[in-house]
Amino acid sequence: MRIDYHTHHVRCGHASGELEEYVLKGIEIGLTQLGLSDHMPLLHVDPAAYLPGMAMPMEELPRYAEEAFRLQAKYKDQIDIRVGLEGDYIEGYESEIRRIIEEYSWDYVIGSVHFLGEWDITDYRQTDGWKERDAYEVYVQYYDAVRKAAQTGLYDYIGHIDVIKRFGFKPEQSVEHLEREALEAVKAAGLAMELNASGLRMPVNEMFPSRRMLEYAYELGIPLTIGSDAHQPERLAQYLDQAVDLLKSVGFNELATFKERKRVMVPIGFE
Repeated sequence: MRIDYHTHHVRCGHASGELEEYVLKGIEIGLTQLGLSDHMPLLHVDPAAYLPGMAMPMEELPRYAEEAFRLQAKYKDQIDIRVGLEGDYIEGYESEIRRIIEEYSWDYVIGSVHFLGEWDITDYRQTDGWKERDAYEVYVQYYDAVRKAAQTGLYDYIGHIDVIKRFGFKPEQSVEHLEREALEAVKAAGLAMELNASGLRMPVNEMFPSRRMLEYAYELGIPLTIGSDAHQPERLAQYLDQAVDLLKSVGFNELATFKERKRVMVPIGFE
């Protein structure tokens, strides 16, 4: 099995490439399964008044779903396409998120935390936000949001669970207890999580999550899937061979896949 469950395309505003380009690239590099998983539209901020290119406009969501399912059928004999959504968790907007999720027949929904209030902690244009805040308190708020996302029942797996470290901002004191509490919430909710390889091209230069978190996830028995978080077709499956090697070294021997919101475990491999 060669899989990549985390991808973005031009509709989200900060990626390039049409959906079909990702499909053709997946066929070219020999993926068994390709997950299409673009960002949910913004719910809690006015897109017109916010920074450009944060997520797909709401009117594009049905077009995204329609095109993704059409490509799933068109290429079914060449590649197994799974149609998903990265359903950004926004505290206080759970009902709105649920309506979007339940409106379409997704194969899977990723639960990711990008926003703390109106601050997107994953946006390189907003790193000045760290100057105004205590780093430890940011980590406390972030992992509290991850726990709440896991408890909603909205998601199939948690995405890039420690993406808070993306730009290298870290408090002086240990946050291991916060990481463990988040992982325990994932386990208690019966969710999977991903090893997101894109951290290797970020300032932190480490996958999401760290080996330390992976080892605790393995101890807890949390299922893992993998994703490149590609925002360009040429980055599809980038670093996933290294991700699989890391998972194997920790002890994982299966990967989580998803179809019609049901998890199916498959033997690990990226040969």
